[in-house]
Amino acid sequence: MYIQRFEVNLNCAVGKSVLRGGLYVRNRFLSFRLVLLLVIVCAFFLLRGPAAFAQGQDRAPEYFQADIQYGAQIFATQCSACHGASGDQIPGVNFRAGTFKRVVTDNDLRATIASGVPGTAMQPFTFGASEMTGIVSYLRNMNSFNGSGLLVGNVARGQALFAGAGNCASCHAVNGRGPRVAPDLGDIGVLRTADLLHRTLLDPAGTMLPVNRSVHVVTKDGRTINGRRLNEDTYTVQLIDEQERLVSLSKADLREFTVLKTTPMPSYKDKFSAQELADLEAYLLSLKGVK
Repeated sequence: MYIQRFEVNLNCAVGKSVLRGGLYVRNRFLSFRLVLLLVIVCAFFLLRGPAAFAQGQDRAPEYFQADIQYGAQIFATQCSACHGASGDQIPGVNFRAGTFKRVVTDNDLRATIASGVPGTAMQPFTFGASEMTGIVSYLRNMNSFNGSGLLVGNVARGQALFAGAGNCASCHAVNGRGPRVAPDLGDIGVLRTADLLHRTLLDPAGTMLPVNRSVHVVTKDGRTINGRRLNEDTYTVQLIDEQERLVSLSKADLREFTVLKTTPMPSYKDKFSAQELADLEAYLLSLKGVK
């Protein structure tokens, strides 16, 4: 019905050309081609569009190397016993070849991992967000991943670096134990992906979230306060100052209020070796809150 109405409208639009020898016939031919094109486009999206859109929109725009490496480690410890090191041990499934029984999109993959497959040996896995990102990234890139040079981080060595050479424990608490100058990292392994943690250690200022930025405040009576912003609304701001004191200020009493784009956190790009970075990242990824 809609196509017929569309063709009628086109014919009406070219009706004035009836008396211009041959032009009407030519315009009717053009209208037929437009209708045919519309039918083809509609058929494509009705028959194939949803799956194509789901696959295109749901796939990650980019899979990051740190997430792929993290996923490779998870796969080796959690998945390879059933699926095999190459992911081809289950009939009809070959991860390296990109062959899945039920999966089209990344969300399908996450749902299968989280819920399992009833009636099979595939049981549900309670992976956190960073772990799920890692395993999905690895499965999607298993065919091109070269694990020969993979540096596996050691959690115990990473914890020693956190407390020692990295000097992280001088600012960060873990599950409430430690200073409050910087955010508590007790659940950082849930909140941050492997890639984001890796980039933060290399470029802390460039990857810092706005909510974690420090502030510089000058009150109307001349007091200067630097600290970590905890909360802010239209009229007030609350922060932890450099002496770890909780400070609540009315914005009406401030002469200057600046959100800093710098951070006291150093870059570990040239301070730690690749193995030390892998160790520190392994420790941070292991921090998943109080159990």
